Amino acid sequence: MGKAIGVKLIDELGRRHDGRLPDQMRPVKMRINVLENADGSALVEYGRTRILAAVYGPREPVQKFMALPDRALLRVRYHMAPFSTEERKSPAPSRREIELSKVIREAFEDIILVKYFPRTAIDIFLEVLQADGGTRTAAVTAASLALANAGIPMKALVAGVAVGKIEGQLVLDVDEIEDGSGEADMPVAYAPDIEKITLFQLNGVLTREELERGLDMALNAIRELVELEKRTLKEEYVSTEEV
Repeated sequence: MGKAIGVKLIDELGRRHDGRLPDQMRPVKMRINVLENADGSALVEYGRTRILAAVYGPREPVQKFMALPDRALLRVRYHMAPFSTEERKSPAPSRREIELSKVIREAFEDIILVKYFPRTAIDIFLEVLQADGGTRTAAVTAASLALANAGIPMKALVAGVAVGKIEGQLVLDVDEIEDGSGEADMPVAYAPDIEKITLFQLNGVLTREELERGLDMALNAIRELVELEKRTLKEEYVSTEEV
């Protein structure tokens, strides 16, 4: 994609268009228990990107023929609300949304202990309320929080972030302007407690050295994100206990 007109992506001091340093995340906010009707729910914000996650299950599938005899059926729906982008988006699922639903499901296939719940279904609904870049990685973080809030057994918490290459420089947590104007985009999801990368994609070209450096940037940021997940869960548990 071409460079955004009138926007200087990195200035002479190394600051990005929004004032961040190359290795700096946007402000991150996390909340759980935001939906009464879900078994678990979370709202995650990376800057202006806002993702709502709802988890249901384990429960008996409505279509019983879909049940698996030795494990839970994991289903993920990633969807962008019509009002999430500047131009109104069609409410019908797009090819990209179907693809990202599959990518996010695969990020949790070996994290959720699905063998504990044969012949059931676990559903993860991810609604992009506002999109400003990094929606798939923020959705992974929101899903992880909502799953933990629902009490679904997992090997570890997961979080995601994207590293981009802009004007020859690696930057962390790209927003929409940077994503549309950059030379490469590398979304990563990681479970630090078991040292497992659960999602890794690369759009564009990076040298081997850039890839290794970019991956280090992503994993360091994800470790902090997972610690924030843990604090969010702990604070909710403590406040509930005090009531």
